[in-house]
Order: sequence, then C-alpha cells, then structure tokens
Amino acid sequence: MPRISASVVMYGGAEEAKDCLDSLAQHTKGGLALYLVDNASPGDALNTLLEQGVPKGTAVFARKKNRGYGAGHNTVLPFLQSEYHAVVNPDILLQNDALGAMAAWMDEHPDVVMCCPRLLFPTGEEQHIAKRRPALLPLLSRQLGLGVLKPYEEHYLMLDEDLSGPVDVEFCSGSFFLIRTEVLRAIGGFDEGYFMYVEDADITQKALRCGRAVYLPDVSVIHAWHRAAHRDPRQFLRQCRSMARYFAKWGFKLK
Repeated sequence: MPRISASVVMYGGAEEAKDCLDSLAQHTKGGLALYLVDNASPGDALNTLLEQGVPKGTAVFARKKNRGYGAGHNTVLPFLQSEYHAVVNPDILLQNDALGAMAAWMDEHPDVVMCCPRLLFPTGEEQHIAKRRPALLPLLSRQLGLGVLKPYEEHYLMLDEDLSGPVDVEFCSGSFFLIRTEVLRAIGGFDEGYFMYVEDADITQKALRCGRAVYLPDVSVIHAWHRAAHRDPRQFLRQCRSMARYFAKWGFKLK
C-alpha cells in the first residue's frame, strides 16, 4: 500500500470532485491510496462522476444518509493502512506533489502529527489559513465585517506573526490537512457530533494532545472556497451551533 492516503467527501458537485481526484492522483508521486465518499448526494451526482471516471484504484463509498463532513471522512478510517492520511475538500486542486512534500517534512519532524499548507484562491489570492483557536469576537468580525472587530480577526488569523516559514498553529483547516494515520486512529477521527463547521478545529485540538500541528507556507494548493456561511444566514446559524459545541468541549474564548 502507498504510504499516503487521502479521502475526499462529496455532496453534489461531480465535476469539481472529479477535478480534485484527478489532481491528487496525477501529482502525488509514489502512489496514493485514494478514497471517495459520497455523502448521499442529491440527484445523480455520484453516478455522473463514476460515468466520467475516477482514478484507477479509487475506493468509492456511497453513504445512504448525510451525517456531516466529519462523519463522511470517518467512513474510511477502518480501511486505512497508510503512514499519513490527507483530509481533502472536493474544491481543492493540486498543482504539484504537495502531499509528498508535506509527508517528507513530517518525516524530518517526528514531533509533528498534523500539518496544513498555504491555501490560495484560483486567482492566487492568499486565504490566510494559519489560525489560533476559535473565539467569539473573530467569528463575529468575519461574519459582520465590523471594523472595530478587525484586530481580533487578524490576531485569530495569526497576521501578527511571521508566517514566512513553518509555524505552530492551533487550528488546521479541514479543507486540506495531512495527519499521521496512527494519530488519526488513536483520536477516533472526527467528532461526528458536528454536522459541518468547526469539526476541523475540534480534531486539531485532539491531535495536539499527541504532538504539534504546523502550518507549512512553502507548500500551497488551490482552494475554491465557496464560503457558504458568509452568504447564507442558515449556514451561519449552523456554524454558531458548532461553535457552541466546540466551546462546551474546549472552553469558551472571547478573543
């Protein structure tokens, strides 16, 4: 088995998921154990994707009910035989061997159990993915856009730190991260009590009990990032419910 595995969870969006899978298979040197989980997509999205074709060897799981992003990724946990596992959004595109570079860096830093790369919009614009633990005032700043709250958001995004080299973080984005498979298994994967939002902050806190989490700016991937919570009040309310669960588990943080 390849030493790196990756899971992609889709809910609709066959074209986007296909591009993601193809880029992972094309750019990861030395092979990749690739898993696709369909989270009970509406319509005929999964069949559409399969008719277009997925990379050879891709294991496909079709869930009968959508129980959330983390639950989708947990589907593959019993089957993993890799050394490193990547959690990947279907709106991610690789342009080089990002997974190989991240795994090689972790090989040299055995105390690091989890890492995340730079995420860029298709335009090349930075997404500021290095983060501290979630807090209330940064969340309100990102949703409401109030200038008076901006400093709290900038602190949350670690913009007051030198991010030109590897730096320890408290939050790896669930859009794309690499974790040691033995650690992922030891912490039980994602908390399935989150349907969507903040499950990535939660799993980072669990991983930090086993070692360090690090942001690697020298590795970058493209992330379309649809930002549903910023556009849809219903998604924002879902995000607030997830934040309440996170604070109940890990303690409330104002700023």
